[in-house]
Amino acid sequence: MGCSRVRNKNSLRSDDGSFFEEPTGEVPAVEWDDSRVTITGAEPAGEMHDVAPLIDPTTLLPHWTDAPTGQVPIVVAREAAQSDDPWTQVPAPAWREGEADWVAHEEQFDAALLAGETRGADARPWEFTTNSVEVDDEPESEEPPRPEPLRASRTRHTISSNPLAGRAVRQRQASSSNVARATATGILLAIVVFGFFLAGAVPLSALILVVLGLASAEAYAGFRSVGAHPASVLGIAAVLTLGIGVYNKGLVAVSAVSVLVVMVGFLWYLASPGTVDVLDGLGATIFVYAWVGLFGSYALLMISPHTFAHHHGMAYLFGAIVLTVCNDTGALFVGRWLGRQPLSKRLSPNKTREGTLGGTFVTLVGGAIILPMVSPWTMTHGLEAALAISIVVPLGDLFESMIKRTLGLKDLGKLLPGHGGFLDRVDGLLFALPTMYYLVHFLKLG
Repeated sequence: MGCSRVRNKNSLRSDDGSFFEEPTGEVPAVEWDDSRVTITGAEPAGEMHDVAPLIDPTTLLPHWTDAPTGQVPIVVAREAAQSDDPWTQVPAPAWREGEADWVAHEEQFDAALLAGETRGADARPWEFTTNSVEVDDEPESEEPPRPEPLRASRTRHTISSNPLAGRAVRQRQASSSNVARATATGILLAIVVFGFFLAGAVPLSALILVVLGLASAEAYAGFRSVGAHPASVLGIAAVLTLGIGVYNKGLVAVSAVSVLVVMVGFLWYLASPGTVDVLDGLGATIFVYAWVGLFGSYALLMISPHTFAHHHGMAYLFGAIVLTVCNDTGALFVGRWLGRQPLSKRLSPNKTREGTLGGTFVTLVGGAIILPMVSPWTMTHGLEAALAISIVVPLGDLFESMIKRTLGLKDLGKLLPGHGGFLDRVDGLLFALPTMYYLVHFLKLG
């Protein structure tokens, strides 16, 4: 469209003959006219003096050049006034070192609230695995794909075919010096125990209580080393109290002491200054009490003067100890000589099937030759007892191996050179004691 200057110096004419003014750069004054623009549903705003009364001066922000007033913004004041703010429940930072330190001993803030729905409820805040993104040569689309949310990966309770993988285990082959040391320690222990048998039931009971107390202390120390909080003093006292009660009152003391352990244990953790997981602490306390105290109390039950007539309980306890030693010794030497196939590769790869068969053979020999030398044992009853002991003693060894593998410990103690601790030495005997007691009643030997 063409135009020419015809009308005046500031007017232009287009090709169709219409005129329009050339822009001068001045801002025209605009007057309000309801007839020009009509917006359905809208009303004119009116003059500023009509709107001013509707403005609250307290909600206006001061100019940035004004001096600070010291007043708290309404948003901050409102948030501070809310007592149910979830962020006020966040505990103070806590030091965490080992794997077991993440056991819930106190109220923790759930870090899963900071993530999406795919985050685990008990995942740690820093454990994430990012998904790998493949890059190709295709042109980018108009809307790039959104990255997938971060997913938490936990390694503490990972479910696998072998949940005990990565735990501390014994070495495959023991050195000759360790075997010689263990043999010397075993001979010395045999002499000491035999001397206490000759001394009588009361000195032997004192020795049994000392062994059970040290064994339970080693077990509690093992649990505490991985972050658990058992009531060690309460547990050791309960083990000793149970032994004394069973020696004087028989099995009726088991129920009374067990009830007291649970009730006093509850009060123990109720009075604890810190927040401790009761199931973790009291569970470990009762577990060791039942494992060491309850099973070991059968030794005191057998030598108690109220259990068997003519002090035959001393002979039955002697038979249980001799057969257990025969089984352990035969399994050790035969396993080192001919052992090839592990008895339980998952729990204890050093215990072999050949060693178990060798231990059973040596146990049967001890039951047929050694036990008949002690009244009232006979060769028939000795073989029957040997067969039963050769079954339960390996189970006791595997049971302790399972506990140690779960805790990640090689040994539960170091008091006995070459053997570890007292609990490492009497693990099989703990299973043999109740077996021998009920076997004697079944065979009607007492």
